Amino acid sequence: MRRSLLPLLAAATGLAGTLVAPPPAMADTLVDVVSERVDDTVPMPLFKADASWPRLPDDMILGQSPGLSVDAQDHIWVLTRPNSLDQTESGLAQDPPIAVACCNLPPHVLRFDQDGNLLSGWGGPDLAPGEGEGEQWPANVHGLYVDDKGTVWIGGNGDGDHVVMNFTADGKYIRHFGTRGQTGGNESRTSLGNPADIAANADSVLVADGYINKRIVELAGTDLAMTHLFGAYGEVPGGGTRDEPFDQSQASSTADGGANPEAKIFGDIVHCVVRGPDSTIYVCDRRNNRLQLFRETADGAEFLQDIVIAPGTGGTRSASDVAFSPDGTYVYVADMMNGRVWVLLRETHEVVGSFGRNGRYPGQFIWLHSVDVDSHGNVYTTEVGSGRRVQRFVFQGLSK
Repeated sequence: MRRSLLPLLAAATGLAGTLVAPPPAMADTLVDVVSERVDDTVPMPLFKADASWPRLPDDMILGQSPGLSVDAQDHIWVLTRPNSLDQTESGLAQDPPIAVACCNLPPHVLRFDQDGNLLSGWGGPDLAPGEGEGEQWPANVHGLYVDDKGTVWIGGNGDGDHVVMNFTADGKYIRHFGTRGQTGGNESRTSLGNPADIAANADSVLVADGYINKRIVELAGTDLAMTHLFGAYGEVPGGGTRDEPFDQSQASSTADGGANPEAKIFGDIVHCVVRGPDSTIYVCDRRNNRLQLFRETADGAEFLQDIVIAPGTGGTRSASDVAFSPDGTYVYVADMMNGRVWVLLRETHEVVGSFGRNGRYPGQFIWLHSVDVDSHGNVYTTEVGSGRRVQRFVFQGLSK
């Protein structure tokens, strides 16, 4: 029996329970994916795209999806922007409705099981009162992370979005750092710019504070006091700040003169911060087509190396997000402009190959944004811009 999720989700704006998903498809459809192998001496992970994943309710459509996280139970969390959908895409949500079949707006935060069934959803301003500071929910959500305790972290890059927020798995507000409408530049220890990404563990919370400022900050896990901040190469963050509000057209602007993988400062979108194996930290300096690799220390972070990704890339550039194979052998790098996931050998950070291409069919990408991996080695991706999808790539083993 098919059921609309609209009444359940409307009731769950502040708290979501288990949702009823549509029945499973008769069989999963695995689609071949374009791939390229660069180094034939190193085995390369192989994938097929699951064209039946996820199984959204019949009356739901995704908006731009700028966040993705796989939790300890192998549930897949997706952050989406209902505000990116126009009235022709969300006709059922209009007052009065202008469509008879589809679609309603999705909640911002969605949780799927391995089969792609929607388990829960929540989000919106009513969840984030800000403890007397006024409304704190981001105007334009960006970045999602689910920590080992199962709590959810969210950032934002919209006008006035100077906050990272922390919620329980069912959407109850826990705490936040920063205040909407208040920002103080690259060296501020009490405020944020537009936070793009979060990586949290029991000890601390790392934030890629990268759409107005150009830095990484570390917050104490106990009280969220800012303990460290750094820019490119672990130095004092420089390069000034971006005037807000950020507009998506600026993501492909050439006003910065183009990518410079040897730049002494971060570019104007510090897009991801990801904790890797062996106390490493990967930072996506997207506009400079590079990752910067650090080792986490008691004093902050020690710079290790630049990892250049498709150096000649223009437009929206490369190095959008990072994930790892379950055994830590491979690094997966989402490349927004080239529409592919690069596969690197983590030991050397040499490119082994890639999979995907620009396009709108399963296994292809438009504005590829985020990447993550489950415990079985399956890869998940999300897209923003006009892509607006989440995809699952099923691990097929290693090439010979």
